[in-house]
Amino acid sequence: MGSYQQLNPNSQKPSSTTSRGCIISKRACPWLVSAFLALAVLHILCCSPAGTQQAVLTPVLQYINNTYSFVSSVPGEGNRNCNYSEGQWVRSPGYAARYNGTLCNVKASHNCILNGRPDTGYLDWRWQPDGCPLPAFDAKAFLTTMRGKHVALVGDSMARNQAQSLICLLTASYPYRLLHQDPEPNKLNFWRYAFPSHGVTVSYYWAPFLVRANGKPEDDSIPYNYVHLDEPGDRWAADAETIDVVVLAAGHWLLNGAVYYNGSEVIGAHNTPEFNNHTSVGYAWPLRMAYRKAVERLSSGRPRTVVLATFSPSHFEGRPIDSPTACTMMEPYKKGEKELVWIYKEVRDIVYDEARAARERIAGEEGGGAARIEVLDVTTLAAMRPDGHPSVYMQRDPFANGVPERINSDCLHFCLPGPVDTFNEVLLQILKKRR
Repeated sequence: MGSYQQLNPNSQKPSSTTSRGCIISKRACPWLVSAFLALAVLHILCCSPAGTQQAVLTPVLQYINNTYSFVSSVPGEGNRNCNYSEGQWVRSPGYAARYNGTLCNVKASHNCILNGRPDTGYLDWRWQPDGCPLPAFDAKAFLTTMRGKHVALVGDSMARNQAQSLICLLTASYPYRLLHQDPEPNKLNFWRYAFPSHGVTVSYYWAPFLVRANGKPEDDSIPYNYVHLDEPGDRWAADAETIDVVVLAAGHWLLNGAVYYNGSEVIGAHNTPEFNNHTSVGYAWPLRMAYRKAVERLSSGRPRTVVLATFSPSHFEGRPIDSPTACTMMEPYKKGEKELVWIYKEVRDIVYDEARAARERIAGEEGGGAARIEVLDVTTLAAMRPDGHPSVYMQRDPFANGVPERINSDCLHFCLPGPVDTFNEVLLQILKKRR
């Protein structure tokens, strides 16, 4: 599974669903609804007193905003009503306490409440995007939207963090069957759940580089990562033809270095001192190639939705990973309070670039291509939540015998339940969006 290596930014250099209740065509329904709403608003404006106008129009406008708002997939591509990637965290007591992490079998080190974290204030916040609402996660809406489909989350441990959040949000409301899970305790490198009521399956595939990699990703005692940029990850690629919706999430492992191959030839290395005789390729180009190879594997054949997730930053704030005070903040950052580190911006931009390039390539294919490419931008909302990590409560009762001088802290992954549930709120809005 491999362990997380803290990133030091100073060491890097810049580099469709069926409509119900409508007996005419699906295309005509939205137009008729819009026309009806326009006529109703016109009638209110012309024929009603001012007090009545305000009382009636406020909920109507809210309905329109909620119903027709959608995600702006690429910054700078016009005003699209709603951009879930920018906003602020607002206090909402108990909002994020949606499930019991123990009941949905989350990774032990992410079960902050069970591990004795005394403060639960990190559960009292919701994400408020700029200019639009973000509805709370609705398990019924997710399963209905994904009816009959196989949903897969592929990538590193942040992809697993989000995948476990999704399973917890769904299993809290609907019956399920665990179809497969790695036999090794607490490894959780591959698992699959089924939701028979809607014919939905949800899988997670451990693939920290997205492409095929061995060495440290398979055995933490091996010092290096050996990454084959010309081949998609073995396990998920073998199942690719069964996958209808996939979320790809990578970045942390590429930033921390590897030896890169094209076939059997070493084509470069990054942050691997024993391989200094090879060309240094940095992290940006391998990250681009990893996303590109994964998208190429998934953008041919059957129609599917491919969602590229952006980078979720850590909050070690320059402290050692074994410091008891590595991440001890109790509240989110306020909007504008802390500038996003340049390297996190660059990694996020790489994801947008690859999504844009994939769309252009697919549009140029005969028939327009079968894949829909989207971006799940969680960078800003995650960067503003230094309070939501397990910290020292990645272990059970860490201060039971006093305060140790050294104890490992997790300032990367999020507690479950916790801020990572918001990733799936945004994901649901992406999947519900009509093209």
